[in-house]
Amino acid sequence: MTRISKRILSLTVAAGITSILLYLMVRTVLFFLAPVLWYERLLAGLLLLAEIFTMIHALGYFLNIGRVIAAPDEPRFSLDNVPELESYPPVAIIVSSYKEPLEVIEDTLTCFYNLTYPNKHIYFLDDTRYDLPGQDPQAMAAYRQAVDDLCRRIGVNIFRRVWRGAKAGMVNDFLDFLAGRPKEGFQFTAHDDLPRREAEKYIILFDADMNPLPDFVESLVAFMEKNPRLAFIQTPQYYSNFLTNRVARAAGLQQAVFYEYICEGKSIQDAMFCCGTNVIFRREALEDVGGFDESSVTEDFATSLKFHMRKWNSAYLNKVCAFGLGPEDLGGYFKQQFRWALGTVGLLRIILGTFLRGPGQLPASKWWEYMLSGSHYFVGWVLFIMMLCPVLYLISGVPSFFAKPELYLLFFLPYVILTLALFIYTMTQRRYRFKELAVGIILQSLTFPVYMQASLLGILGFRGTFKTTPKGVSLALPLRALWLQLTMAAACAFALAFGVLRLIYADGPLPALLANSFWTLYHLTLLSTALYFNHPEEPRS
Repeated sequence: MTRISKRILSLTVAAGITSILLYLMVRTVLFFLAPVLWYERLLAGLLLLAEIFTMIHALGYFLNIGRVIAAPDEPRFSLDNVPELESYPPVAIIVSSYKEPLEVIEDTLTCFYNLTYPNKHIYFLDDTRYDLPGQDPQAMAAYRQAVDDLCRRIGVNIFRRVWRGAKAGMVNDFLDFLAGRPKEGFQFTAHDDLPRREAEKYIILFDADMNPLPDFVESLVAFMEKNPRLAFIQTPQYYSNFLTNRVARAAGLQQAVFYEYICEGKSIQDAMFCCGTNVIFRREALEDVGGFDESSVTEDFATSLKFHMRKWNSAYLNKVCAFGLGPEDLGGYFKQQFRWALGTVGLLRIILGTFLRGPGQLPASKWWEYMLSGSHYFVGWVLFIMMLCPVLYLISGVPSFFAKPELYLLFFLPYVILTLALFIYTMTQRRYRFKELAVGIILQSLTFPVYMQASLLGILGFRGTFKTTPKGVSLALPLRALWLQLTMAAACAFALAFGVLRLIYADGPLPALLANSFWTLYHLTLLSTALYFNHPEEPRS
């Protein structure tokens, strides 16, 4: 990016942030000054809170863009400045698997075997529950034997243990095994012929469906060797079924927004958190914080906070070096998003409590980033409120926005135009098209009931259980599973028809009727895509 384009983009970011703050100020003043009935103020207050949430998160996004723009042309962690690797410290390549399909495991372990880093040991952490009642004993025995045969053929070590603590518990038990403190009941079978002269210095963790490129390890180890207080380096996740499955494509594009400017901005201020796969850890740092946090289904996010509280650093390397399988139907996607939302919002309770007990434990910039990320999944309630308000106005005439049309145009339009244009422009600079970004936003909007349920349970302290995302199958959900999306779509359609009648008979202020009809039509369009995404697809090679 040239100096002139950086200057222009910086001014645009500043204008976008200014528009957010001005709109927030005007909305708040109008809300408190408007002479309205109590139930109108209640509804308007909910809408104002939803808008404040949106504006705060938009502000966080633009601040991260500003940090990326203001950073040197050559980031501290980039492929252009990889340090020279003078030696090859031992690295453990590990994957924890719970009854994953054998073909998925084989692809992953083969990619591990092809990693070019010389001093590596590969470990398959088999967390499958072979002792659960209700399973076919012969089928489970055959599956276990097939896993053993596969690992023997490729040359991968197998670790098993008495089940506890889901994925985090498995990795912690394996770390204890590496440190010479094995838990009772563990089983270890060595299948590689490489000498293990010293304990592994670094741990690289993958999900069972992640296929790393051959040169994944070298650059990460080089950065870790140069920065002794670096606890982990996170790399992005991309889906290999991106082009062959509509849900995986939309889910991948939704993640792309996070893995570009947001992660880079977090890394610049040493506030990057771990995302659970495609990540290298310093084993000493994991030992220092007591291993992975087993109290959350998003153990990666929770453990990142422990690292930062112990003054360890973190980083993000924007290098596409591993590909996995995205969710292939709405059921799998909703299950994944529910788990992420439940764990993240649950951790927000801990973040807030820790902050109140000792705000000086972390810099303000880190608290800001953790609270932004921890509160993200309340977006489900925000979407629900924003869908509901125009519907109620068109049907019942209850207003939720108190402003004259000229004030609305003067402050709202610049805010929307600047923030939307800035978002689109910055992402197109990373070679994403608007149509692609819209697909990710639409899928997120359809997930609002999942986010609502998960965030409510998370804030109430419900922990949930870890469940893997189904792979290799695409199934349609029964329509009853989409009842809230379809009910809201029907309400939008009815309200829109009612609004047209009000326009014809001039029943209400024209600007308010037009604005609410527009937003109702917009939300109806979003919700109608539920049937498009809820369509089973045959896997394509």
